[in-house]
Amino acid sequence: MFESGRPIQTAAARASRIKAAGNLILARMDVEPERMSRLVEISFTSPDPELSKRVVDAWSTNFIQSTLERRYSATSYARNFLEERLKQLRIRIDESERALVNYASQQNIVNIPGSTDSNGQTTGERSLVVDDLANLNRELAQATAERVAAESRLNSGGATKEQLDNTANSTLRTKRAELAADYARMLQQFDPAYPPAKALQAQIRSIDAALRGEGSRVDAVLRATYQASLSREQQLTSQVNKLTGRVLDFRRRSIQYNILQREVDTNRQLYDALLQRYKEIGVAGGVGVNNIAVVDDAELPVAPDRPRPLFNMALALFAGLVVGAALAIVFEQIDEGLTDPIEVEEVLGLPLIGVTPKLPNDKPVVALDDPKSILTEAYASIVANLGFATSHGIPRTLAITSARAAEGKSSTSYAIARSIARTNRSVLLIDADMRSPSVHALLEKPLDQGLSNFLAGANDIDRLIRPTEIAGLSIISAGPQPPSTPELLSGDRLRALLEQMGDRFDHIVLDLPPVMGLADAPLIASQVEGTLVITAAHSTHKNVARIAIGRLRSAHAHMLGVVLTMFDAKQASYGYGYGYGYGNGYGYGSSSDEAAN
Repeated sequence: MFESGRPIQTAAARASRIKAAGNLILARMDVEPERMSRLVEISFTSPDPELSKRVVDAWSTNFIQSTLERRYSATSYARNFLEERLKQLRIRIDESERALVNYASQQNIVNIPGSTDSNGQTTGERSLVVDDLANLNRELAQATAERVAAESRLNSGGATKEQLDNTANSTLRTKRAELAADYARMLQQFDPAYPPAKALQAQIRSIDAALRGEGSRVDAVLRATYQASLSREQQLTSQVNKLTGRVLDFRRRSIQYNILQREVDTNRQLYDALLQRYKEIGVAGGVGVNNIAVVDDAELPVAPDRPRPLFNMALALFAGLVVGAALAIVFEQIDEGLTDPIEVEEVLGLPLIGVTPKLPNDKPVVALDDPKSILTEAYASIVANLGFATSHGIPRTLAITSARAAEGKSSTSYAIARSIARTNRSVLLIDADMRSPSVHALLEKPLDQGLSNFLAGANDIDRLIRPTEIAGLSIISAGPQPPSTPELLSGDRLRALLEQMGDRFDHIVLDLPPVMGLADAPLIASQVEGTLVITAAHSTHKNVARIAIGRLRSAHAHMLGVVLTMFDAKQASYGYGYGYGYGNGYGYGSSSDEAAN
């Protein structure tokens, strides 16, 4: 089919052409983020520079438009969702309020709405029955006070305040006082039988009789007042008792009412929250705000991007150098490791503290039990050399580690601690290799409690210290394996333990984990006075040992030197200076291989 001289494309063919064009653009499009910024650089490669510029401009423009469309779609979806939820909540509010009103009407529950007083304080909704009971209680308290006051006045006896305040009583008392004064003056000159004196005396008796009559009248008034107060108190007490029963019944009926009221309040709070969110989405749902903008328009290329002969040659040269360096590193890595004591000092740049022999069997504890064995003599020499490591002799806190496992560090830790203890000093051996502990196996001690318990927060350190059969030597095993050893070692608990144990022991020897691949050894080595590196002959690669020592130095560990273990004078390419003791001189000893742990 043709239209205007051109074939009419079907929808499938058009979609296929669009997909092919898109794949072609994607294959030549490159988007690279700029480092240390939030910018990206867009580039397109084609033979036509004008086409490259137009594609990049169209790409950035369409990306901004699509971002705005996605944001608007997300906002529209959220708005529609909230509208539906608001409709549902309005229905639930109507139903819950209708249920609340119906129940209140059925149970005759009438509540007084809350109000705000002059101080701005808002009172909650109150029940009419409860409010009436509160008013009656106040009236009862006032009536009780009036009754108690009336009873007190009635039972007081003698002159009362009512009697003293009575005007007639006051006049009579004044008149009597005057007559009594005249009578007393007259008796100073005349006899009581004197007629005027008798007349005064008669007047005084008459006033006394009047005062007694007035007192009886006041007593009658007080008694009537007391009876009225008592009657009112009893009446109010009866009303309070009746209303209390109504309040209790009201509270029983208000249980379901309160449940319905809470449901109404909850629905209204949900509705208000969703309504507020709906308003926020409506305000923020505008399309005018966008965090994507074109900083610089695409530039028209002035020169081809590739091919670049000079760059390709430089790249080939660089690749050749990298390959050569990689081959050199590979050849360096496949060496057979350190072979003799002299090479240790030259390669590692640390003093050689001592050498231990490679012996026929693998039971170092048995060999160390013999004070004349070549293994015991070797470690005695190492301890003697450690005496020159510091100005005060053997370091108070000594860490022993190795580059990798199975190099004899645990056996060396135990042997050095044992040799120091033989010099009549107290020594504490701590197994700090909490990932793969072995000191407890050498001394046949349990592993249930140890260093990990203390680092995790246990404070009873005496339970962790275990004595040994060797005089002056005690150990703290590694304890259960913790979930995160570096987290325990990063705190202050280890330093506190070393300070606390430093007051109780002359020396502390720590058996550390291997350095390579773990963070434990550098963390511990930075907190002790000196660190000793153990390396096995014909086993540890030179570069591995150098890297391990570099990691310890980076942690500011004080490096004392190196101990070469498992040295076989027969296997060495030439004789060693004091190899007579390590060859066939004694013919007895034990391997310090880590496998014995």
